[in-house]
Amino acid sequence: MFFRRWMANPLQMGSIIPSSPALCKRVVAQVRRAPDEVIVELGAGTGVISRAVLESGVPPERLFVVEIVPDMAEHLRRVLPGVNVIQGDALQLHELIPARWHGRIGTVICGIPMVLLPTDLQRRFVSAIESVAPGRGFLHFSYCVTSPLPSSKLELTGKRESWTPLNFPPASVWRYTPR
Repeated sequence: MFFRRWMANPLQMGSIIPSSPALCKRVVAQVRRAPDEVIVELGAGTGVISRAVLESGVPPERLFVVEIVPDMAEHLRRVLPGVNVIQGDALQLHELIPARWHGRIGTVICGIPMVLLPTDLQRRFVSAIESVAPGRGFLHFSYCVTSPLPSSKLELTGKRESWTPLNFPPASVWRYTPR
């Protein structure tokens, strides 16, 4: 399924293969969540990061997964029972995430290949995340050696939290927070 989606639209996919267990472990190690908060994942693909989040102890009902591709969202509903799978555009987070969770999001994980997007669209993603998780920022995994986002243009502080050569291609986990 992953490869089929990549062939159909390579710009929607960050890689030609799903994230490795090593990358999943590094992403999950950076997740922050209080007991009364939820985790939001944007661009979950086949759900390998989502499964790692669940395996780390996050209850399924405390995980919201947003996936734009209808077939992938349906797949995620099948393989992630109890998880809040939302088929929709992450730019519409304010409408997609129930209002009772706005401001109660511990971590947003972004698997969308934002490096491929123009700066104005990156800015819209940052605003969408800020609308539901004010001041929290987000985790973003990327295959770039340097920051995949122009932090200063987006008024963010970026920090590479982790790097794994045991992923193909090698990947970094970045934390971006509003300045």
